[in-house]
Amino acid sequence: MSVSATHFAGTRSVLVELDDLDSVLALGALLEASPLPGQLDVLAAACTILIKTDSWASARKIAAAVPALELGSAPPNTGTLVKVPVHYDGEDLAEVSRLTGMSTESIINTHVSQVWRAAFGGFAPGFAYLRGENKMLEVPRRGTPRTSVPSGAVALAGDYSAVYPRASPGGWQLIGHTDAVLWDLDRENPALIRPQDRVQFTASRSTLTISATPAYVPEDSVGFSPAGRLEILEPGLQSLIQDLGRPGLGNLGVSASGAADTASARQANRLVGNAPGAALIENLLGSLRIQAHGDQVLAVAGATASLWITPVATDDFHLKRTADMDSPFALLDGETLTVTPSGSGLRNYLGVRGGLDVAPVLGSRSTDTMSGIGPAALTRGTTLPVQAVTGAHVVGNPEPSTLPRPDEHGVFTLRISAGPRDDWFGAAGLARLTGQLWSVSAESSRVGVRLSLPQGGSPLERIRTGELASEGVAVGALQVPPSGLPVLFLADHPVTGGYPVIAGVVAEDLPAAAQMPPGSSIRFVLVDPLTHKPHQPQASGSTGHEGKTP
Repeated sequence: MSVSATHFAGTRSVLVELDDLDSVLALGALLEASPLPGQLDVLAAACTILIKTDSWASARKIAAAVPALELGSAPPNTGTLVKVPVHYDGEDLAEVSRLTGMSTESIINTHVSQVWRAAFGGFAPGFAYLRGENKMLEVPRRGTPRTSVPSGAVALAGDYSAVYPRASPGGWQLIGHTDAVLWDLDRENPALIRPQDRVQFTASRSTLTISATPAYVPEDSVGFSPAGRLEILEPGLQSLIQDLGRPGLGNLGVSASGAADTASARQANRLVGNAPGAALIENLLGSLRIQAHGDQVLAVAGATASLWITPVATDDFHLKRTADMDSPFALLDGETLTVTPSGSGLRNYLGVRGGLDVAPVLGSRSTDTMSGIGPAALTRGTTLPVQAVTGAHVVGNPEPSTLPRPDEHGVFTLRISAGPRDDWFGAAGLARLTGQLWSVSAESSRVGVRLSLPQGGSPLERIRTGELASEGVAVGALQVPPSGLPVLFLADHPVTGGYPVIAGVVAEDLPAAAQMPPGSSIRFVLVDPLTHKPHQPQASGSTGHEGKTP
């Protein structure tokens, strides 16, 4: 068992290719037991492990260190033994019987008579790919995926089994269902099955009731707070609570999430004297209106907007006053702040001195729009407590805007580094990626920026056939589906993906990517990750450790 290759995935992640799943399990167990310096998260897949790091320097050191690790074998009793009762009444039992040549009774006996190892997570929070002790139940996915698979469904695909933690689309073969709750945020460990756990299925004779995992509902927060509150009068198109996210849970299928534009979020907090990770409001396209309960100090950074403050109990325009962007200002008890978009940018961030005092979920107050984890989107009437200020909270001075600026032709530039799967497109693919302009599609979201082409543009073309096994993906990844139109992953991206990633946006340019509204023109520039200086397209994002490592 050994590492066969390593590749940089952007400037803060390393994709490690291994010989087989046993090697994946061994390296995953090793990295979990003894994390490498700078390691933030480890995402295992069928043949790869993605290691997310805190910096480019850490990524380089980890890429150099991993091939020399002595993997050994994953201990056979790693993790917890989880018993899952199953009612074997799946819609696809007859199809599985046809595909395997086994009777229904033999399928059930084979499923319950072996211990399944949770090899890796992904797809959704709480979903685990379970590998059996034999391949007697190896079956292909359905030709046409179902639009909805019920929560608790027990399924087979390839040589894996799994339990769907919540209702979702899926193409696996259904053989039964369980009433075990796979994902519950009220548990100390929300995931019932974690990577490296062992699973024993048992045939249940009782009648089971399937109930969907309840969505997170934030506690009522209208109670008294000594530091006051902010009341949402108009939330605009989308207003969310965000901080710097919840890294380190990728193996459970949970994205890091957090502010889409971390530069502007940090600036808003810095201006009001908060720590960088304090909770604040992320607002899409302005049009936010709030009222202060208790005197507050606020700052708005990011997308440019007009800030109007209305005194208590008046709509007289002449009594209103303005506040400046990127500068702290006071909003006194009963006063109302109206934020109206006035120019460039897509998202602005409203910080309040002390930070918003909402309940953290999995260690973060951020809202993940893809998984539904975290506080609900803000609505009219929502009241947000403000944390009391303790210690030094020095209010900052006005600062320049962090927004990206286009060139004289209105084109924004994003720097990228090649890989980890640029070999699926070759030097010609990288040249096409960087040699033409791309447009931001209206279908973009916090999950990712969907790119389109102006008239006359050419989509990317693969030079390899077949399909790529799902593997971990990093924020900033440019994943290319069969259409040839890349998707640039943002904060709420899925933790794994099955399309090749041709390149990754350098970490320093990700805030700019989150601020480009639909219709924006983008030019990608390939740079050396070490110097950030442009260079000619060439394969690849590899670290030079291809081939067998001694």
